[in-house]
This record gives sequence, structure tokens and C-alpha cells, in this order.
Amino acid sequence: MYQQGGTIKQALDKIVSNEYVLPAIQREFVWSPDQICRLFDSLMQGYPFGEFLFWRIEPERSADYRYYGFVLDYHQRDNPHCPDLGQLPNRQITAVLDGQQRLTAFNIGLRGSMAVKLPYKWWSSEDAFPQQFLALDLLAPDQRDEEGSRFAFDFVEEAQLGRYEDRLWFRVSDIVGMNSGPDMLDWLLARGLEREDQGRAYRVLDRLYQVVHTEPTVAYYEELNQDIEHVLSIFIRRNSGGTTLSYSDLLLSIATSQWKTLDARKEVHRLVDDLNQIGPGLGLTKDFVLKAGLMLTDIASVGFQVRNFTQANMEILEENWQKIRDALVETVQIVTGFGFNANNIRAASALLPIAYYVYRIGAPTNFDTHSSYENDRKSIRGRLTRSILKASGIWGSGLDTLLTALREVIRDAGDLGFPAAEMRRVMVQRGKSLEFSVEEIEDLADMGIGDRRTFGLLALLSPFIDLQRHQFHIDHIFPRSRFTRKRLHDAGIAVENVDTFMDCADRIANLQLLDGTSNIEKQATLPAEWIDARYPTEEAQRHYREKYLLETVPGDMTGFLEFYEARRARLQVRISELVNSV
Repeated sequence: MYQQGGTIKQALDKIVSNEYVLPAIQREFVWSPDQICRLFDSLMQGYPFGEFLFWRIEPERSADYRYYGFVLDYHQRDNPHCPDLGQLPNRQITAVLDGQQRLTAFNIGLRGSMAVKLPYKWWSSEDAFPQQFLALDLLAPDQRDEEGSRFAFDFVEEAQLGRYEDRLWFRVSDIVGMNSGPDMLDWLLARGLEREDQGRAYRVLDRLYQVVHTEPTVAYYEELNQDIEHVLSIFIRRNSGGTTLSYSDLLLSIATSQWKTLDARKEVHRLVDDLNQIGPGLGLTKDFVLKAGLMLTDIASVGFQVRNFTQANMEILEENWQKIRDALVETVQIVTGFGFNANNIRAASALLPIAYYVYRIGAPTNFDTHSSYENDRKSIRGRLTRSILKASGIWGSGLDTLLTALREVIRDAGDLGFPAAEMRRVMVQRGKSLEFSVEEIEDLADMGIGDRRTFGLLALLSPFIDLQRHQFHIDHIFPRSRFTRKRLHDAGIAVENVDTFMDCADRIANLQLLDGTSNIEKQATLPAEWIDARYPTEEAQRHYREKYLLETVPGDMTGFLEFYEARRARLQVRISELVNSV
């Protein structure tokens, strides 16, 4: 039976005092700032926002489980996880089974802050994650936008709070400590508003006060059964229909409740964080880590179906966790050593057969560097690159069946090395051929710099470069800055050829991998001039041109198209040799 739970302020107080907590089966906070804003807008408009599902855990059972608090100051990189509260013995606990995202939104909006990465900023940059607070513009027009929002909520930096340009940003968390009319009026008077603006702002602020302090909007259903299996069943039924809760969320929830010694949630999140700090990072998720766990430990199915979430399987994962961790760390070191990153790896599933092989041979910590594994690394790099270059995608439909088959091939190979040829045969049988047709090779030779496959192809074409020890950039052989209409016209290019020049500028035949220092030195210099300056002897120049399939390099822009077509033809031949070799 549903019950009234009081006001948002009362719910907030219970979060602060840890009367409301999250059980270990819960997931992480996943809402965006926009979702929090829409929730508060709905409250202001008087819309219902759904009931909560609580689990009342009696004092004699409260020490049986681990608990987590609600995120307060969310930081996408440094503080994205729910705080660990450990065990809470000998006290009655109200654990939230459904409603975590909404309650966390209240906690952040009315007490805390958010720091979400800004577009185009480096993940490692400190100014990429500005701290922002939920604010309400008290002077915004009273009208609905195209999404039905009526009130102007947004997350803003502290410097913008108060009067900012034509807005009056009120920090929403300030409403928690206010005592109705007098406090609100004092706040507005201190901003020196004109009478008309003051009246409008007061009405909006008073509405916010009513929503937080007065209206009993919280309703909940309380589950009293103390059996964890019963509660887990309710949790899955209640959450599996939502789009945000993935099967990996369920798997992690169940693992957390069934692991005996380790905290599955903490271990998985820590491993994800550690993996993404290796090299430039591959953007891996808990989905990848959990699927790897099923793959590496030979659990029959690697799919995220509830029937795979057995206690026996969870015990296997926990028993082998350190070996899983070691294998994944070494795998990521190998792949980032090949020069791959989150922007060009395309499908993280491509790493799973590699990880399984590394796991089977004991995850040697020097696999990515020692000469004894050089042949394995060469085979792995070639196969990984080819699978990424396939435009149709290898790691999409039928993924679980393919991974299971490849796992069997690797297991049967024993200690004979990475079985690339046999894996290729099995993939052909399943319609996942790594053979490239003439049309596919032509497509590769015409790829643009924005294609996620471009780096992989350039790396394959440049086996002589050491991506593991040096940073390499994608370089325009003829500098990109030379391909503006004005500069082409000034260089004597006929008007009818300008569009062709500009189209070819960013394609493979005008691209190469160049070490970072050389690329900076080269900048807008024409290639013939740069080669003469960089390589003083004729022999060194010839060697450089042969490595990059340049042959004759014209001295000015007028010879670009002839150079481009000639190099494109050579690239097609070389690409065909590389991608269709065993």
C-alpha cells in the first residue's frame, strides 16, 4: 500500500541523516543536468513525479548488507560514484529500490553541485569540469518552451549567481534554509529590483518554497520482506523495463549482493577508472569489464541475460577477479601501445578475444614489451586493425555467438601462440570475414580524416613507427591551411579544380602519421621544401619518400592532384597487400 512520505525537504533531511540509503544492488547516478532541471520544472508546474519504492530493513538484519549514500557534489571524472557507507548495524534502514535518480537529483539540486566535462576540452584538464550549481532565473518570461518547460532552471557557475546580464540567478539550494516570506523578500530587496520585477521574482521564489517546504509530494511503497532473493526479484522487475538500467547494471547489482569478500561495485568501478587512465584512454565502461569477466572465466554464455546472473557464476567472477584485472590491464596497455584511443577503437568488444588470450597465458606483465611476445603482438595488432577497418562492423550483430566461438579457438590453441589464422576461418564461417573486396579497398583509400578508421589504416601503413614510445599525429602532407579558396586561387589553381582540391585535402592520400615534434615543425610548409630541410642527404630523402609511398613530390600546389592520384593508386596496392595477408 502506498503511503505519504512528506515534503521534499523532509526527504532531504532523511538523506542527510542516512535514514534513506542505497542498497548495494543499486546502480550509479546517471542523470544529466538537463534531466535534473526538467524534474524541478515539473515540480514547479505541479506535475506528479512518481512514487518511490523503499525496502525497510530491520535492525537485526541491517548488518547483513553494504550501503551507499547519495551523490552530493557530482564530478564526472573525480567523484562520479555513490559514497560507500559500509555496514550500518543495529538500526532500522530505509533502502531505496526505486527512486534513486530522483532523490539524488534533489540532493544535488538542493544541497550540492555538478561538474560535467565541457565539449572540446581534454579529459585531463582541470578547467574541463567547472563546478556548477542548480539555479533558477527569477526574471525569465513566464511561458512554456517547445519541450513544455515553464521555469528557467539551469546549472551555472558561482560567478554567475545573482544579477548576471539580464538574468537573476537564484541558487536553488538557498531555499532550503529560508523561512517563507521575510527571508525571500530580504533576498530580493538586496538585489535592488524594480517593483514590477520584484513582484514577478517573488511569485516564482514563493512557488519554489512551496514545492520544497510545504507540499507533501513524496509518496512511496514500503517492502517489508527481509529475504534478499525476494527483494532482488522486485528490484529487477521494477527496473529492467527502464532504458537507463542496462543488463550490466543488473549484473553489477547482483554481483555486489552475492560476492562474499570483495565489494563488486567498488572493484568494477575502480578497474574501469584504472583502465581509462592507461595511455590516452579507451573510454571503457562497466559493460566491457563485466562482459570480459564472463568471457575470461569461461562462463558458458557471455550475454547479459538474467539467467546468467547465478550465484555460481558470481562466485567464479569473485574467485578470479585479480586475474581478470591483470589481464584487462595488460590488454589495454597492448592496445594503447598500438596507438589506439577512445576516438578510433570503434568497438570495445574487439579487445575481448585479446584479453582472453592474455588471460589464458597468465597475463604476463611484460607481454606488451618483451621480445618473446613480438610475434603474438604482431598477429594481434594486424587482426585488431583489420576488424576495425571493416566498414560493415565486425562487433555488432551476433556478438555473443562470435565471442564464444573465438574463445573456443583460443582455448584449443593451447600454447601455440595467438591463433589469428584459425580465428579468421571461424569468423568467415559466421559471416564476419576479414577479407577485403576491391570496392572495400577503394573505400579505404578514399577515407577522410573524420572517419574513426583513419588512424588504424595509417598505423597499418606505417609499421616502421613506434606508437608505444612516441606520440604521433595525423599530418596533412600538403598542409590543410593551403586549401582555402583564396590561397588556391593565389597559387594559380583553376577555378574549376578548386572544389576537387578541397575535397582531396582531408583524404588518406594526403595524410600520414608523423611524430608530434616533426608535425609541429612542418606546420604549413609545403612537403618538398620540408623534406629538403629535414633530410639533408639524397639517400635520406629517398628513404623517407619510399616509407610513406610519396615518390615524386611537387614543389608547389599546382602539382597536387597528380601527386594525389598517383599516391592513391600506390596506397590501394599496399592496403590490399596488408589487409588480405594472413
